[in-house]
Amino acid sequence: MHSKDIQQSSKLDSVGEQLLKMAITELGLSTGAYDRILKVSITIADIAPSPDIRPEHISEAIQHRSLDRNLREV
Repeated sequence: MHSKDIQQSSKLDSVGEQLLKMAITELGLSTGAYDRILKVSITIADIAPSPDIRPEHISEAIQHRSLDRNLREV
């Protein structure tokens, strides 16, 4: 999926959008990381199954991203 496709297909509520923006700011992530977190959030929502991406899906995706970054630093 391209960035434009990801953003068009994702249905984030205001809480989820704020959570994602806060994570990008607080963790110093790139816009590419934003897209990757969104992709993982979509996958988590699909597995749930949930028609929308909920804040808990975004939170779980952020946790996976944080773990990935920590493993790279070791």
